[in-house]
Amino acid sequence: MSLESLVLDSQGLSGWVDRDRKVMLLLEQAERDGVDIAMSAVTIIEASHSGVDVARMSWLLSRIRVEPVTKESARRSAGLLKSVGLHGHKYAIDAMVAEVALRLPGPVAVLTSDVDDMVKLCGRRVRVISL
Repeated sequence: MSLESLVLDSQGLSGWVDRDRKVMLLLEQAERDGVDIAMSAVTIIEASHSGVDVARMSWLLSRIRVEPVTKESARRSAGLLKSVGLHGHKYAIDAMVAEVALRLPGPVAVLTSDVDDMVKLCGRRVRVISL
């Protein structure tokens, strides 16, 4: 994989919780390679619903870095949106995921179902892996 950091969006986290084959293979390889697996704290909210295995999610969250949302990270996320001409709640969480990816040591990849928005937000600085 040749990465330093891998960021999960809500689909990446959901796939891990649900034991999705593609997600599991990617994350197992990342762990073997010593890749830092991270996500924004807002991803927990987006991936949570009544059918989630809460115990499994809690265990998985204990194994990765969960980046907090701070005033500074929110401002950087808003700046990302503005820089690419996007705004509003539709893009807010994607911007927070992208903000985490852009500040982690590279090379960085984002595991996402929202390829178009992540490419807009991250540009060429982050590899986008489609789910």
